[in-house]
Amino acid sequence: MDLSADFIKLIQHTLPNEARDLIDAITRTEPSVAIRLNDAKTQATPPDGHTVPWCPLGFYLNQRPQFTFDIDFQAGRYYVQDASSMFIWHLIKSLVNSPVTYLDLCAAPGGKTTAALSALPQGSLVVANEVVPSRARILCDNVAKWGAPNCLVTSSQPATLGNLKHCFDVIAADVPCSGEGMMRKDDEAVSQWTPALVEQCAARQRAIIADVWPALKPGGLLIYSTCTYNRSENEEMIEWIAAEFGATSVPVPIQDDWNITPAIDSTMHAYRFLPHRTRGEGLFMAVLQKPDDQPCKTMQIKKGRTPFKTSAAASQVRQWVTQPADYVYSDVDDTTIATPQSLLPLVQLMQASKVNVLLSGVQLATFKGKNLVPHWALAHSTALNRNAFSTAEVDYLTAIHFLQGLAVSIDAPRGYVLLTHRGTPIGWVNNLGNRANNLLPKPLRILSQHIPDVPPHLLA
Repeated sequence: MDLSADFIKLIQHTLPNEARDLIDAITRTEPSVAIRLNDAKTQATPPDGHTVPWCPLGFYLNQRPQFTFDIDFQAGRYYVQDASSMFIWHLIKSLVNSPVTYLDLCAAPGGKTTAALSALPQGSLVVANEVVPSRARILCDNVAKWGAPNCLVTSSQPATLGNLKHCFDVIAADVPCSGEGMMRKDDEAVSQWTPALVEQCAARQRAIIADVWPALKPGGLLIYSTCTYNRSENEEMIEWIAAEFGATSVPVPIQDDWNITPAIDSTMHAYRFLPHRTRGEGLFMAVLQKPDDQPCKTMQIKKGRTPFKTSAAASQVRQWVTQPADYVYSDVDDTTIATPQSLLPLVQLMQASKVNVLLSGVQLATFKGKNLVPHWALAHSTALNRNAFSTAEVDYLTAIHFLQGLAVSIDAPRGYVLLTHRGTPIGWVNNLGNRANNLLPKPLRILSQHIPDVPPHLLA
C-alpha cells in the first residue's frame, strides 16, 4: 500500500510523536474482525471471541469466517461491525438514561442504528435516515433483520429533517468524511484521498450539521463522528459547532486501558480510535449538548388525526404479532404493516414535513391476488407470534438451500410455514406437500451456490 506524500505529511503534523506507528499500522497490519450480538435474539457468544472492552455485546474473532454461510448472521442474531464503531453503544449507555426520540442521520448500512436500538432505554423511538436511495434500501433490510419494531427508516435530506423543529432528544451524525480511518481495509480510501477532499468534506459536514441542528431539542445531545484522522473534520468541526450554535462539550466515561486517544490540540472532549493503539479502525467521536435556553416548540398535529387508513386485512394479521393492541395496521402499496402506536405521532410529523418514510414498523404481509403472504421481514421481527403459524425445524443444508432460493422438502402441514434452524426463524415457504415453494425475495438470496463442508456457526 502506497500512501500519498500529502497524507503522510498530514499525519506527521497531526501526530508528530506517533506518526510512524500509525502509518505502520495502516500499511503493515491486518484489520481486526468483530461482531456485535443482537441481545433481543440471543445470549450466545462466539466460542473463540474476545469481548470488545467498550461494548459487552461485541466480540473480536480470531479470523474472518464466511459470514454469508452463517445462518445466525442471515437471521440477524449478530451484526458484523468494526469494534471502534461499537463505542456508540457505550456512549449511549453512559449518557442516555430515559426513553428518547433518536435520529441516526447518516445511517446506512445500519451498524450504528442497530447498536443504538440495543443500547437505548426501553420505550425509545428511533429514526434511521439515509439520503442515497440504494443505500437506504440496504438500511431497510438490515433494520428489518435486526427485528426491532420501534424504528422508522427514512430517506431525506438533512434540511428536510431539520424542519422537524425540536423533535429529537439525540441526533447521531456519522457524517460523510475523507475516510482516512478506513485506509487499512479499503484501497479506494487510499486512492481517492487528497487535501482538497478533506476541505470538501469539512464544508459538507458544516452544512449537514447546520441543516439538522433545528431538529435537536434544547438540551439535546449531538453525537458527531467520522472515520478519519485529520483535525479539520474532527476537532476543528466540533469547535465550530460549539462556536456557531453555543453547544457545550460532553465527557464520556472511559477506562485508561482502552487506549482511546483524547482530542488533539483542543480543550473539547473527544475520543479518537487509532489502529496502533486500539484494536479497530480509525474513528473520531464526540458529544455536544444544545443550549437549554429556549422553550421546546415541536410541530403540532391535530388531535385525532391518524396517518394511516386501517388495513383491509387487519383482523387477519393481528394474530401474527405479540401484543396486537400495541399496533395500528395499514396497507402501503401491496404490503400490510403493523406500526407501533408509540410511533404514530412521529409518523404524522414526518408526513407533515414531507419526509420520505420507507419503513414504519413491522412488515407483516404482501398481497398476491387474493392471498395474504407472510412478509420475509416478519420472520425476523421480535414482534413475531410464532404460535400463529406452522413451523418446521430444518438442518443446516436445508437452511442454506432455502437462503439460496431453492425449493425444499419439509415435514409440515400444507400452507405457509415458518422455517427455523436451531430454533431461529429464517423465513417462509408455501408447503405444497411434495415440495415447499421458497418465499424469500430474490434480492435477499445468497448468490453463491457453494456450500461449506463444515457449517460455520459462530454462536454457541
